[in-house]
Amino acid sequence: ACMGIRYFDGSYALPSGKFLETVAKIPAFGVKGASSVLSANAFILVCMLSTAFMAHFNAPKFYMELEDNTIERYNTLVSVSFGISILIFSLSTALGFATFGGSSAGFILSNYSSKDSLIGMSRIAVAISLIFTYPLVFVGCRDGTLSLLKVPKEKQTNANLDKLTVVLLSLVTVAAIYMQDLSFVMSFGGATLGNSLIYIFPALMFKAMVKNMGDGASSALKSETYFATFSMLLGIFMGVIGAKQSLK
Repeated sequence: ACMGIRYFDGSYALPSGKFLETVAKIPAFGVKGASSVLSANAFILVCMLSTAFMAHFNAPKFYMELEDNTIERYNTLVSVSFGISILIFSLSTALGFATFGGSSAGFILSNYSSKDSLIGMSRIAVAISLIFTYPLVFVGCRDGTLSLLKVPKEKQTNANLDKLTVVLLSLVTVAAIYMQDLSFVMSFGGATLGNSLIYIFPALMFKAMVKNMGDGASSALKSETYFATFSMLLGIFMGVIGAKQSLK
């Protein structure tokens, strides 16, 4: 909402927006227009979008905690929540780029003036959101680490969990201090981890499941393996191009 207000009131519009003198980078716009979508750099955005819906690790937990947790109700929950997320992400991306163009930073609020009180409130809101949603992501990371290390359930005591939490948080904090380009983290992470979780691993798991079913698999399931293979190859292609462009 705040980004929309600033876009439509022209506070950052060239050449005389009232906050232009206090921004780190002046808005910059090219002349290629929609043809830029055909550029290899477009894969950077695609890979960044892959990180927007990486909630797979919490899916079972959300399903178990859903009241009257039927598959139909869960599908409704996922559809509505993803739909709202797509709308918010799309509007934020469009308004941010329409305001700053090629000068857009990885964290778009960094483009706005520090003297802009309206955007200042947005920064506070984002900070609050991160503080209260970070545990949801972190628990998935911690559980994944325990699974990867094959730590038995009897050793997953509160004391050991606390120690692992401190170690992981320390590593993440150190990485955050030195990695200041959020766009690189999101694009490279999306190209590698995001594409793997969304396109590659599910396809491999589905193909293995159908194979293990043998003659018990229906013709529809067997036919769907071709789509799974296509999805996997598409993920690999986008991941390779996106990672290459991110590292430039």
